[in-house]
Amino acid sequence: MDSNVKDGYVFKQPKTDDERRAATKILVERLKYRMPVAIDPIDGRAEKAFAAWPERIYIVGRDGRIVYKGGMGPFEFKPEQAEERLAAFKW
Repeated sequence: MDSNVKDGYVFKQPKTDDERRAATKILVERLKYRMPVAIDPIDGRAEKAFAAWPERIYIVGRDGRIVYKGGMGPFEFKPEQAEERLAAFKW
């Protein structure tokens, strides 16, 4: 997207798990994420299982059940909704 180019959020496609971790670290630091971030291995198993491309937030309860499924990014990616859900959730 043009906005990603303008904001400097363009990276080469990672080819290894280490390259993917390095790119994620940069984004987490720049965007000041306050929640844990899971990184899909390079084989894409989480993307395939959760339809998570290009980005999506899931909250998984302690019992392994999904308690929140966010919209697909970039336009329906709304971390504030996940934050509200986490705040309301009875852990």
